[in-house]
Amino acid sequence: MGAFLGEFIMEVIRMLCLMVVAGAAIFCGKKLRDRKDAKEPSKNE
Repeated sequence: MGAFLGEFIMEVIRMLCLMVVAGAAIFCGKKLRDRKDAKEPSKNE
């Protein structure tokens, strides 16, 4: 049972790390997109 719990905890930690990396990538992507959109002149005019 201890080996199962140890492996399970490692998998949970790994999943959390991947979620943090994915969240950071989405956040950075949105920031870069906003920056790019602010530099370009508006196409709606």
